[in-house]
Amino acid sequence: MPELPEVEALAAFLRETAVGRVVTRVDLAGVQAIKTFDPPLSALGGLELTGASRRGKFLDLDVSGLHLVVHLARAGWLHWRPNLPTAPPKPGKGPLALRVHLAPVDDGTPPEGFDLTEAGTRKGLAVYVVRSPDDVPGISKLGPDALAVDAEHLGRLMRSRKGQLKGAITDQTLIAGIGNAYSDEILHVARLSPFKSADRLTDEELLRLHTAVQTTLRDALARQVGQKAATLKGEKRSGLQVHARTGLPCPVCGDTVREVSFADTSLQYCPTCQTGGKPLADRRMSKLLR
Repeated sequence: MPELPEVEALAAFLRETAVGRVVTRVDLAGVQAIKTFDPPLSALGGLELTGASRRGKFLDLDVSGLHLVVHLARAGWLHWRPNLPTAPPKPGKGPLALRVHLAPVDDGTPPEGFDLTEAGTRKGLAVYVVRSPDDVPGISKLGPDALAVDAEHLGRLMRSRKGQLKGAITDQTLIAGIGNAYSDEILHVARLSPFKSADRLTDEELLRLHTAVQTTLRDALARQVGQKAATLKGEKRSGLQVHARTGLPCPVCGDTVREVSFADTSLQYCPTCQTGGKPLADRRMSKLLR
């Protein structure tokens, strides 16, 4: 799932390549992706793309006062197309959800724009056309941005939340921008179990957590901002130390990275770095070890 660093990098990429261009047409290929009807998608045609920004894990494109807001969900992505097909796409079950056509920079140059796609059969990518980003329910409920939270504020947020730490830092209404991958990375850097109770963190553990949030996300941003959209996924994978590395050695201590699986997701962690050497029970119905 694209998280704070990737969405911020996509916004930066669009500010460089697309802002200042006129949207000539928007084609909807995946009917399930569009979540609003007023204003219609057609209202964007002929308007200038004037801004691109991030709100949590949402990409917000300002189109002359209207907002094209995108949540890429688990398997969505944005693809820049230097030679965009001019024929409207056929609605169907393929990965294409939405195509945005932009006016060419110079006369005679090939049409350009970008596609929003989503791999797999489970479709969660969501597109909104709104007059204000706050009209999007997911944005109106966002907690403070992860990069804007200081240590004291983070402590208050964690102590207000009962339950497992992993769930707390991925709850977008509590703190915005962190998802499954970077939460694994943050907890590894902080040397904290994903199943430790959020409201029972000591002052020293909270300080470690805050430092890990800031360094992990800012390091990822430094690697990714300035990259082309096509290279961002690979750059993200290259920087991961525990997430999606089950069975490989921990780069910090050399222990084997382990996994806990759930119905539709999983987490990865290092027992030596995070749980005092104790593997977490990977049984969905069991009481997980802390």
